[in-house]
Amino acid sequence: FRNKLFYPNSHQKKSSRGKQKITTTSSAKENQKMYYEEEESIYNLIPKESVAVKKSAMYRSKHPPTTKPTGSTFCLGTTSVPGCANLNGEILDGRNAHTNKANTGTFGTVKGAVKKDPHRFTKRGTGTMKLEEPKKFARDRSFKKPAVPKKDEKPIMNLVTTKNFVTANAVENILAAPKVKENRDSDPLQKKDYGQVPKYLKNIRKEIDDEYELVREIQRQEDEEMNRQRYLLSEEERAALLEGLKKKWEVIHKEYQGITHLSQLDTLGLKRKKEGYEKSLAQIEKDIEKLSKQ
Repeated sequence: FRNKLFYPNSHQKKSSRGKQKITTTSSAKENQKMYYEEEESIYNLIPKESVAVKKSAMYRSKHPPTTKPTGSTFCLGTTSVPGCANLNGEILDGRNAHTNKANTGTFGTVKGAVKKDPHRFTKRGTGTMKLEEPKKFARDRSFKKPAVPKKDEKPIMNLVTTKNFVTANAVENILAAPKVKENRDSDPLQKKDYGQVPKYLKNIRKEIDDEYELVREIQRQEDEEMNRQRYLLSEEERAALLEGLKKKWEVIHKEYQGITHLSQLDTLGLKRKKEGYEKSLAQIEKDIEKLSKQ
């Protein structure tokens, strides 16, 4: 059992003397090592030395990183290179100054480049553009380019001036009259609209007056509606209303008498109930007194 535990992949062979011969393979040693690490073992008491992994040096190409790609077809729309560029694989392609990278071909525009200018906003009358009526094209025949000179026409050569431009410029500046500074600070008291109420204040005042007039009109209509709802009661209606108020007073008074015998109102509900009864009785008595008047 012990041999099977520590040497699971070992091959057992019998010798000529009848004893068992154990041969251990590499896989058996690995299994034994894993068993010691997983299970409790005396070998785990010995601290193991940590071997630092040596990192290799970072790879750096011997070619410069700015080398243009060989046979590239990018960014050739505005160049004179037909189809492909740098077919020879040269490190420095000095035929043109064009770059093989677009302006916004990698990560877009620069941060803040597309930010809107707060001073360039849509102004009045610029939102809807009106196109002119289509008309027939008429070529301007009054102006013509000068003709191409002929091969036997030669320009005038060897025209040299003797003027000293440095001296002439100095003399002109010395003799020039000094510039008079314009007085742009005008007197605000001389303005045409000085002392007058601004137009925008007049508009605001007019809007406020219109709102007040609308409120007064609404109140006037409500008063007229209330006046139309008022009418004089007949004698029968007055007597019936008076009789109903008296019955209501008797009902509330009976309930009120049910809590007056309490010498102390120790709860908030009883206090509120008593105050409600007293308020209702007082209002009913006023209404009865008003209807009883002839």
